[in-house]
Amino acid sequence: KPKTKRSKRFLQGREPKLNENIKNAMLIKGGNANQTVTQALKDIYSLKKPNAVMYKKKNITRPFEDQTSLEFFSKKSDCSLFLFGSHNKKRPDNLVFGRMFDFHVLDMIELGIEKFVSLKDVKNSKFPEGTKPLLIFAGDAFETDNEHKKLKSLLIDFFRGPTVSCVRLAGLEHVLHITALDGKIYFRSYKALLKKSGCRTPRIELEDMGPSFDFTMRRTHLASDDLYKTAHRQPKALKPKKKKNVSHDVFGTKYGRLHMQKQDLARLQTRKMKGLKKRKGE
Repeated sequence: KPKTKRSKRFLQGREPKLNENIKNAMLIKGGNANQTVTQALKDIYSLKKPNAVMYKKKNITRPFEDQTSLEFFSKKSDCSLFLFGSHNKKRPDNLVFGRMFDFHVLDMIELGIEKFVSLKDVKNSKFPEGTKPLLIFAGDAFETDNEHKKLKSLLIDFFRGPTVSCVRLAGLEHVLHITALDGKIYFRSYKALLKKSGCRTPRIELEDMGPSFDFTMRRTHLASDDLYKTAHRQPKALKPKKKKNVSHDVFGTKYGRLHMQKQDLARLQTRKMKGLKKRKGE
């Protein structure tokens, strides 16, 4: 039980809500992280800010063997996403993307860095901090292969940012393009430039901004279908209520059916005219 008002407010912030907070991510460096992994974590932290927590100290942990330390850090920092970077002889330049459910590891996917261009190596202008990115996925593997489907869902959760009701055209400055081709995953980051086109709609050009990665998929830890179903469950208050006699066609047109009583034409109020009035003698 909370002893002070401050601890009470803290616990209230951790309680379940109908509309959950923005998903935060924690970035953890392993015990043998080299310069490539460290710089990769810093660059992804720059893309994810301000909804991220960066742990600068090295943590000797192995996510696929023991997950207790990840769950401890998740509960401590209130983060439902994590990125773990490590380097060893068997798996060099290693990144593990994962997410939590109820402070327990739901699923995680291990990616190996084959080619890396840092954010500081590209001498172009950058986007402002906290910009919501535009996510583009290309490749048939994201639609057919089960592991690539889970990776797509995981990356969308990781980089999507806050949910907004409307989008301003000038605010679409950051583009993340992820391609699956020939067993590799190409991660590219661009800045969208609005150029003059001679009409109202501007011409859009993409400028390479960094970072860029060439990944290979390594180990995966996927949750069961029942656990996914439990994690995706929505509260009854958020479920849309069914409306009677309302339907939609394939084009999204809304149709409604009205039930009315039979109309009595004898009581129908018509327009009163002098020519229709009865005379006294009739």
